Amino acid sequence: MEWKILWAVNTLDLSQTVLELIDFRSFSNLWFWIALAVFWSSASHWVLGVPWDLVLRAKRNGGQAEADFHDLVRININRILHIATVSGLWLIGITCFILTGLAVLGWQYQIEFAQAVFLIFLPMSLVGAMSIRAARHIHMESLQSDALRKRLARHRFWVQFVGMISIFVTSLWGMYQNLLVSPLG
Repeated sequence: MEWKILWAVNTLDLSQTVLELIDFRSFSNLWFWIALAVFWSSASHWVLGVPWDLVLRAKRNGGQAEADFHDLVRININRILHIATVSGLWLIGITCFILTGLAVLGWQYQIEFAQAVFLIFLPMSLVGAMSIRAARHIHMESLQSDALRKRLARHRFWVQFVGMISIFVTSLWGMYQNLLVSPLG
């Protein structure tokens, strides 16, 4: 009998711990902020699918690193343009549907998890549109070497700018939400 009580108490502690880790109050959850940082650092590092360190290595070393850089840019540009051409309208429709659903769930029905996901996906969709635009520009102009690196650097700058604004707005909204549910609010 005693072991059943201990098992029930341990199960309750385990379930309590799991529920705290998977808390859907996103703005007070450490995992949300870690995910936000990972999203934006990845978006900044992978410029049009090309790792930024490869861009820098190609500029410094040339040779095989430069050839790898051009091959990877060509592959990713063609891939992005193919996806945009074949299923671009569907992707726009699905993205708008998801963003609208998240906005309605988040602000009309006050679901904090939907607000958090919306505040990540809206700027990421803007980065996706910027990536398609940059890919088209690179493809149409047939950019090579320094001109290509400059275009990728400009794209990376704007991705980082959108990321900074996004993190700022998300942190302001998150602080506001946390103050609303705190004992002081």
